[in-house]
Amino acid sequence: MEETKNLLEVNDLKMHFVTGSKGLFSKEKNYVYAVDGVNFTIKPGETLGLVGESGCGKSTVARAVAQIYKPTSGEVLLDGKDLTKMSKKELLLARKDMQMVFQDPYGSLSPRMTTANIIAEPMHIFRNRGILHMTDAEIDKRVEELMEMVGLSKFFKNRYPHEFSGGQRQRIGIARALALRPKLILADEPVSALDVSIQAQILNLFKDVQKELGLTYLFIAHDLAVIQYISDRIAVMYLGKIVEISDYKDLYANPLHPYTKALLSAAPIPDPEIEAKRQRIILKGDVPSPTVQRPGCYFYDRCPNRMECCKNSQPKLTQIGEGGTDHQVACFLYQK
Repeated sequence: MEETKNLLEVNDLKMHFVTGSKGLFSKEKNYVYAVDGVNFTIKPGETLGLVGESGCGKSTVARAVAQIYKPTSGEVLLDGKDLTKMSKKELLLARKDMQMVFQDPYGSLSPRMTTANIIAEPMHIFRNRGILHMTDAEIDKRVEELMEMVGLSKFFKNRYPHEFSGGQRQRIGIARALALRPKLILADEPVSALDVSIQAQILNLFKDVQKELGLTYLFIAHDLAVIQYISDRIAVMYLGKIVEISDYKDLYANPLHPYTKALLSAAPIPDPEIEAKRQRIILKGDVPSPTVQRPGCYFYDRCPNRMECCKNSQPKLTQIGEGGTDHQVACFLYQK
């Protein structure tokens, strides 16, 4: 049987930000190495969860994939076409298949636009450029369908964002992302600003919409319970690099990278007996500065299992296990 083609393929993605020069008369620049060589793939209909602590580069990956940030280097292949090499017109066409849901449901919506105008805006933009052919009546009907799909009454379409709760505003953001019938949704911590009870509703909405429309997700979060619930596969990120990728069941049952083990040990378990017995891994030291590129493993300073080879060599993501298991880890403990 032929293997399913990847919808999204990211190869050696780097996103370095210039923060100024190293001296008053120096031409040499200072950089923040926010994303420093990331590789992953997502198949059609799959959800890849991207998890890691704050500041590790998760959101920057999503923005670089969407070309909101122009990547320093690397490839972003959507349906086999490299977004980084496209002209503005070609990129506009590609964005029809790729939309974002942002973290802040209020900051991402214009306070001066009604709900109907917010959801209809992508359709008007593409119609004005001759890409989408819809009448005003068809757009209005599509807006009402989308509102019902995400759990909002169509009778609220003339209300403004400030008249809704946080969860309702995020539903508007999801409806706007679905307006052009995309294949891929980049969800950048879409539930982190919501109450826990509302988080569950929005996560279930993401799942229902995915099942109904056959969507593919890159879902970013720092909450391990959220990532476990929504994801088919999980990529763990640390300081601009992916250190482990695996099926969600295998990752939680058999974490390999020392950082993944520490991350999972910090997550509470809703069983008082297990919680009382288990031992947490406390990492020593602070997260290193992203302004310095290191010759060795970026986790070296905090790793309880570090070896001499880790100091001057960077481990690459390597397939672990046999029998078709898709478990990759970047650690010399598992490399011969």
